[in-house]
Amino acid sequence: MTGSRRGPSRRHFALALPSALLAAGCAGRHQGTGRPGDPIVLTLLSHYSSGVLRKALQEPVDEWNATHDRVKVRTEAVEFTDLLTTFMVRQAAGQGADIVQPYCLWTGQLVRAGVLRPAPPEHAEEIRRDYSAAAVGGASVAGGVYGYPTEVQTYALYYNTRLLRAAGLGHPPHTWPELEEAAARTMRRDRYGNTLVQGFGLSVYDDSTTVGQTLALLNAAGGGFVTPDGGRTALDSPAGRAVFELEHRLVTRGASAPGVNVYQAFPSGQVAMVIGAGWWTGSLKPLMGADYRDVGVAPVPVPAAGDRHATLSTGFLLGVNTACRHPDAAWEFLRWLNAGRTRVRGGATVTRMSALQAAVGSLTGRADDMRALLGSGGDPNMRPFLDALAYAVPEPNGPGAQQAKTLLRTNIEALWTGQQSVDRALRTIRRQVDREVARSW
Repeated sequence: MTGSRRGPSRRHFALALPSALLAAGCAGRHQGTGRPGDPIVLTLLSHYSSGVLRKALQEPVDEWNATHDRVKVRTEAVEFTDLLTTFMVRQAAGQGADIVQPYCLWTGQLVRAGVLRPAPPEHAEEIRRDYSAAAVGGASVAGGVYGYPTEVQTYALYYNTRLLRAAGLGHPPHTWPELEEAAARTMRRDRYGNTLVQGFGLSVYDDSTTVGQTLALLNAAGGGFVTPDGGRTALDSPAGRAVFELEHRLVTRGASAPGVNVYQAFPSGQVAMVIGAGWWTGSLKPLMGADYRDVGVAPVPVPAAGDRHATLSTGFLLGVNTACRHPDAAWEFLRWLNAGRTRVRGGATVTRMSALQAAVGSLTGRADDMRALLGSGGDPNMRPFLDALAYAVPEPNGPGAQQAKTLLRTNIEALWTGQQSVDRALRTIRRQVDREVARSW
């Protein structure tokens, strides 16, 4: 869910960085001047490089190109793991794409580096009005909006109904004490102590299961990773300590086994519960087949009964490069893609981007669109993720956010694997992250 994700199974990227840079070298020759007979050609660089994602994006781009003579759009794509580097390298070489689709975590870094252009006032007003607060927050830095939110991911609790029923549990946990009880009752080990079933999935596989679910629990406890101004860490707090102690207990009591890859173990019935992002539903259905009927989704448990729900949201945005020679045309295309309406099967009228995301099992930050799409036959397991748009907290996206997230992940993994105590992990994170976010970028 998506930062430096080592590969949630949804992302099967085909193009490597060198190929992207070779393509970039040709971009300037095809931009066009806009003179009669020579249309403007805008390049759009994303991570939608293969499979259903590539097809889903290309379809509306083809529609635009078939209906607009003056401005054409050409898509380019790289692997997600190369995307940030590609933005920075191409920009430094004067070969940046006209339209870019960054992970919202990088917004502050890209603004500071002069890659992203602020949205014009009329577009910014439209975005603030029509999207959820979490989606707008992810696409904004210091109150300024820098693009249209596209893919928006909220976090919730996935659970295996069959495993819970076998443990005598009739419903998913609502509170942390219930979560610990359910994890203890569903965990199973063989006579040699090897994990057969994790009660609650903690995994060092990638950011989505390491940092993502930790921040979702932190938000549910009313805490935050950094202060509102982004100037220092806020994790060394009662809420942060409570989350780390909860995860530490789950590991030490054997209910969680961080070395297990939950992306493989949950579909095979070897994990009873795990916190994850909504995109995973689109992968689980074809992977699990008939066994997908055992999958349920519920809000992230809160520390105590009566606490207000909160969770994490991550996402992507589409924005215009500061180096784009035709910004008005680029924003016109983005409004058409993200605000223009189209009719879909079932009669709903939604934006093209909402239809695109729903087609790949994802969400946009337009809650009304997503309700209309789910109401016409969507997966009911997506509804908790949709409901979470109303209370999700966007991932902090200041200039040092990516490095801060990497430092957080390293220390969480050290806690889970017994290399650090709760106290030491909190102290180390505070020292390292405070130094990173205070840097003069």
